This record gives sequence, C-alpha cells and structure tokens, in this order.
Amino acid sequence: MNSVILSKTYIEPPFCEKEILRYAGCRGEREEISVLLKECIDEVKDKLAYKVCYRELSIKTVGDTCDFEVFSVHSEKLARNLKGCEKVILFAATVGVEIDRLIGKYGRLSPTKALLFQAIGAERIEALCDAFCADIKKEYNTGLEPRFSPGYGDLPLSAQKNIFAVLDPERRIGLTLNSSLLMSPSKSVTAFVGLGSTEKTSSNKCSLCEKTDCTLRGV
Repeated sequence: MNSVILSKTYIEPPFCEKEILRYAGCRGEREEISVLLKECIDEVKDKLAYKVCYRELSIKTVGDTCDFEVFSVHSEKLARNLKGCEKVILFAATVGVEIDRLIGKYGRLSPTKALLFQAIGAERIEALCDAFCADIKKEYNTGLEPRFSPGYGDLPLSAQKNIFAVLDPERRIGLTLNSSLLMSPSKSVTAFVGLGSTEKTSSNKCSLCEKTDCTLRGV
C-alpha cells in the first residue's frame, strides 16, 4: 500500500454549456437563459481553484465489506463496484469557495443566476473529477471502475470521516467536513476509483444511481 498523499492542481477545464443547462434542469433552447449563462460563465471564469489530493490504497472485498487496510466500510454497492480490484485511488477534489460566494450573492439578487451558478458548480467539479480520472487512467495504464462517493447507493455518508482522516484534505486542498458530514466548499467530491483491467465506465453518469425520480434523468 502506498501511504503517500499526493496533490494536483489543474488549469481550468473547458466549460460545457449543455451540461450546465442539464444540471439546471433546462429543457430546450431559451435565448434569455443562454444570455444569462454566458454572463455567469464570464463572471466565474478564471476565479475557481481546481485541486485534488489522493492516495493509493489496497482493497479486499469480503461480502459487503470493503477493507482498505487503513479503514473498512460496509457497502454492497461499493463492494460490487470494486470487485476484482486490488488497488483503489481514494481522492478528494474541490473547485474552491468562490462559487459558493456567487451562489450566496445571487440568491439575494437573482434566483435564476443563483440556480445557474449552482449548475456551473456541479459541472465544474464533475469536469475536475473527469480530468483527474483521465490522468490516473493514463498514469496507471489501466481501466478504471466508475468513481463511487459516500451517499451513493448504500455507502453511508459517515465514510467521510475515514476519508478525511486518511487524506487530510483540509490542510492539502482547503476542504473541510462539518459535524453534519457536509463538505465546504460545497462543490467538492470525495470518491473511490477502482483500478482494474475491465472498465465499466458509462457515458451516462446517471447509470450508477438508483434514484429513478431525479429530474436530471433524461435531461
């Protein structure tokens, strides 16, 4: 097991307006929304921080128990996701606090812009995670299992405590966890990524989620 915690800082990934509108729940083309979105992107562009810290861990699964040596969790869905893997990358990623400030600012001034900034934040953290996973895939020269985060399926949010203890993201990338297990900055992700030769990653990011009533499905 590699006990070294590594960090990466990324340049700003290209914005995907289509994906932002999907997160905002917008269907069809509306010129006024498109204009507002461009204004929001111009305001936030070059103001976010794209940071990741991560660590390689060994993994053994027995039933619904995932043993990472430094801690273990019980999750049938995570065990299924990591089946056949001997190593995982555990990571924490954030795009920083500026997006939270803009969401708060426009929550008072323009609810529509606040919604768009929420969607931009969701698209930005996904773009960062995608860039990081692409790096890991290239570095390890292997397929990756879909990333799996606390709160997905039956993996409890309480797993965040172990993740934060192992990665120390507060010191490394400025990411904190409160007593309610909520992260700050809010547009942040922690996740396990299994390293394996059989890649199951789907282009549909909703394919792993069992929440069938989500408004993002089919958007």
